[in-house]
Formats: sequence, C-alpha cells, structure tokens
Amino acid sequence: RVRGEIGEFQVPITATDDPATVGEVDVLVLTLKAHSVPAMAASLRPMIGASTSVLTAQNGFPWWYFYAHGGEWEGMRLESVDPGGVISENIDASRVIGCVVYPSTAIVEPGIVWHLEGTRFAIGEPDGSKSERCRRLAGSFIKAGLRCPIRTNIRHDIWVKLMGNVAYNPISALTRATLIEIVKCAETRALATAVMSEAESVAKKLGVEIGVTIEQRLEGAEKVGHHKTSMLQDIEAGKPTELEAIVGAVIELGEKLGLELPNTKSVYACVKLLEASRHH
Repeated sequence: RVRGEIGEFQVPITATDDPATVGEVDVLVLTLKAHSVPAMAASLRPMIGASTSVLTAQNGFPWWYFYAHGGEWEGMRLESVDPGGVISENIDASRVIGCVVYPSTAIVEPGIVWHLEGTRFAIGEPDGSKSERCRRLAGSFIKAGLRCPIRTNIRHDIWVKLMGNVAYNPISALTRATLIEIVKCAETRALATAVMSEAESVAKKLGVEIGVTIEQRLEGAEKVGHHKTSMLQDIEAGKPTELEAIVGAVIELGEKLGLELPNTKSVYACVKLLEASRHH
C-alpha cells in the first residue's frame, strides 16, 4: 500500500524469498539496498534469461559503472561496491540498464510506503545508446503514471544524485537531522558543502561535469524539507546502511585518482563506527 503525494493505492503482489521459483523474467528490477546485492547475486541467476534486462535501482555508485565506459578506467571494479567481484561474476554487465531513483519515500510499517514526493526514474544504457529495451521499459513506467526519461549519459545523473547523497546521508545518520535541518544549520551546511565539493572533484577527474552547483543542491535539499535520508532511516530501524556504495565508493575512487577527500573520510569514519557500535 502506498500513501502520500500521489494519493493512496494498493497493489497486490506475489512475493517469494526464492528467486528460482519465479524463473526467467523480461526485466529484473533490482531494488535491493546496495549492500544486499553481493549476497543475493548468485541466487538471482535463475531469473536471468537470454534476453533479460537488469534495471539497477540502487543508491550510490553502481558496480557496473566502468562497463562500456571507455578510456583508461574501462572495466575497473570497486571493492566497496562489488566485493570480490561477486556481482559482476553473476550478473553480466551487458544486461544492465542504469537507473537513478528520485522519489522520496519511507517504509512506515511492513507493506506500507509513505511517498513524500517525486515520480521520476531516469534510465539509461551504460554505452549511452537509446536502445529498444530502454524505450519499452520507459513506456511501462510512463503507462504506470511515472516519469521515466531515457538518458544518453546516465553516469551524469548518477553523479548529480550521488553528490548530494554522499554529504546528506552520513551527516543525517550522525545527527539524526532531516535535509532542511542540515542546510539550515550553518556548521552542517558548511560540512555538506565541503563533502559535495570533494565528490565533485572525483567526478571531474572521471570526466563528468556535474553541472549543478553546490548552492543549487543545498536549495534543493531545503525544498524537500523534513525528509529523513535513507541512511538515517536505516540507522533508526537498526538496519545496515548503504555507507560503502554512497560514501566508501567515492573514497575508493579518490584513492585511485590521488585525491585526499578529508571531509568525506571523516564522516565515513564516524558512520562506520556508529554502525559497528550498534552491533555490540
């Protein structure tokens, strides 16, 4: 059941904890949290047939990012998002359609999702082509009342979202603050600015011009208002966070690119300890 900005509706679904019982599908929409994908990757194989597309709808830096990337980074794997290469071993990157999820939602109780705002899911091929499978998929999303632009540079969209997430997620997890509270407090606003600036430097080294200023990102966060980031929601629910995919990956990239990222490393270290302390 979904409640919120777009009204209230209920969708009957067939659920299973055994992907093998589903069999091969046309499109596998991967909405697991990023840290859950490695453990599940092998069990998803029975769902992937000869023409199955895999829509990756995770937060953070995607494991397939350097597939069909070109240049010196082609095929590079990040340990933070694909530990031991277990995802890429089980899901052929040629299956992947990238996706950036923009709606703000929260699970208020099992089976009940509160939808705060947003209906946009940007999708795109790693190689930038406007493929037939992207068109079909976008058509299905649009038919369901969602917005689904097809991007010729999905990596740009990934960085635009990641630039905000890498700052707001850990700061909110540490302070329990909502987006508007983070940007209204001068000190956390300055910290968020510093972290976003570091993320921007990583993107630039990879040849991505984000094209959205940090000030615009701060204004955007203020407009969203009293929204708790996914990382804060996970902390409050006692669940593992997407720290590695959102923050760890940026740090790993920074190390490979020879960038320091002191502010990003600081918030990462604090959330890492926060997570560890909950399990003692």
